[in-house]
Amino acid sequence: MIIPQPDINVFIKTLRNEKAGFIPIAELGVHPAIKEKIIEKKIISVKDEIEFWYKAGYDYVKLQPLVDFNPAKIKTGTNLTFNDDGTVFRKWASESKGVITSFKEFEEYVFPELYEIDYKRFEDAEINLPQGMGIVGQYGDIFTMTWEMMGFENFSFALFEDDELIRLINDKVGNIVLNMFENMSQIDEVKALWYSDDIAYANGLIVSPDTLDKYFFPWLKKIGDIAKSVNKPLIYHSDGILFEVMNKIIECGVSALHPIEPKAMNIVDVKKQFGDKLCLIGNIDVDLLARGKKEEVINNVLFNIENVGMNGGYCVGSGNSIPEYVNIENYISMIVTVKTFRY
Repeated sequence: MIIPQPDINVFIKTLRNEKAGFIPIAELGVHPAIKEKIIEKKIISVKDEIEFWYKAGYDYVKLQPLVDFNPAKIKTGTNLTFNDDGTVFRKWASESKGVITSFKEFEEYVFPELYEIDYKRFEDAEINLPQGMGIVGQYGDIFTMTWEMMGFENFSFALFEDDELIRLINDKVGNIVLNMFENMSQIDEVKALWYSDDIAYANGLIVSPDTLDKYFFPWLKKIGDIAKSVNKPLIYHSDGILFEVMNKIIECGVSALHPIEPKAMNIVDVKKQFGDKLCLIGNIDVDLLARGKKEEVINNVLFNIENVGMNGGYCVGSGNSIPEYVNIENYISMIVTVKTFRY
């Protein structure tokens, strides 16, 4: 595929909106099935994870702390599937009735204790990193878990009727996730932090800016402050159209924005308006990677590099993540095109 030559310093410079020696690639999530095709074996250990990110040409390995928000603890059923990156998907009844709809259910819910959060994967990674690679510490979903736990309908009614339960859940989840970022930020080989929490879809924000001001932006600002205190860049992920709150995202201390979803925002427009303040990551359409032709993928990558990345501040990647149904040849073509590009 390529000869790996990781350089975490180039990746970090790019996140800081500087022009570095080459254009990096970046993904938030890659499905285990795709990883296993690249390294030709099962992903079992952190060492296997590192092998994938290294062989695929990334400058980092992305890791999360291990923490259990599993509703099966309170006998709501396992009902679990997996995200594209192999992490647990919390499949609660999130459209109507969630797992916490009353103060009694809040008291009964078994939230993880801070001492239960496991960082051993980071320790394993530190001793197995190839030269030139770093770690990106990632977690997210304070806002998303808040409304998912209640169910979106209940959450929406509570916004207008009585938001005390929302605040209780939001504070509980927020402090757990914030603690993870505080701990990850102190790990030497963690060179950047990545917070993910969807607040929008293709046509607009999920909720009003005022609601985000209450339950989302204060936490993003606290995470941004943590990143700033250790001089490490913060990447933020949200799908959807974000123009309405872009300045607030920047004010929270975000260095780079992912994934610039193609059907929601034109990346050239985003670059023109905010490229002096934000590094941009992603934007190669997942559907194109899944069903398009190799030449189309190559052309899309080159267009983005030439129109967005020539002065730095851009990492090539998908417009969301790399699911198991992506055409592996298209995925490899995206990577090879970037790695063989020269300014």
